[in-house]
Amino acid sequence: MTTVIAHLSDVHIDDDPRSADRTQAVMSYLDALPYELDAVVVTGDIADHGLPAEYERARELLTTRHPTLICPGNHDERAAFRQHLLGQPPAAEPINQIHRAQRFVLALCDSSVPGKDHGELTDETMDWLEYVLAGTPGDTPVLVGFHHPPVALHVPYVDGIRLFGEERLAALAERHPRLVAFLTGHAHTAAATTFAGRPLLVAPGVVSTIRLPWEGGDDLVHLDQPPALAFHVLDDEGRLTTHFRTITTAN
Repeated sequence: MTTVIAHLSDVHIDDDPRSADRTQAVMSYLDALPYELDAVVVTGDIADHGLPAEYERARELLTTRHPTLICPGNHDERAAFRQHLLGQPPAAEPINQIHRAQRFVLALCDSSVPGKDHGELTDETMDWLEYVLAGTPGDTPVLVGFHHPPVALHVPYVDGIRLFGEERLAALAERHPRLVAFLTGHAHTAAATTFAGRPLLVAPGVVSTIRLPWEGGDDLVHLDQPPALAFHVLDDEGRLTTHFRTITTAN
């Protein structure tokens, strides 16, 4: 039996209806699927300015019939994220979450650095992730998600604000073979590479698509490209396959 996880990122909800419309198009597509997804993961930059009203709107938009896990990005503000998106008491500590299912575990880490655009994993988060991995049976695959990619994607702007201090994460992965893949966002472009010997799968952006250096043009982002998402499929043999889908019904 296969596990199917939908992966989206960078919805950047603000007071412009464009971001909400594009997010709604993606979520309506997921809700209309005839298949019950095992999880939906959203890897950060939920609110464009970290405002309570943006999170209230995001909570409405990201509600779905599928199990959903959401982590912060560099545009997010932890206290408001907790209170207005997750319905928890506001606090400044990293927002780390876990979803344990019968066939897999999804660990979602907070790579945001308050007031900065780059990413790091705090000691608290690393200890939490070590605990999750150590407490998971060896035959259960664990997918680890966070916002910032831990390697260069050959997009200069994104590479300058990626996850740093990644050596500790690579060492942790080496100790825990049950960790099968990393899921990130932040780059506003679909990308697939490797990190610590595992697949590193970057979700495309919902609100916009970044222009790659060899595409030319004066603008950093495409606003006219449709929103997109990824589907990660984990089969009984432990093989991971990723499909990307564009959603053409949004403006």
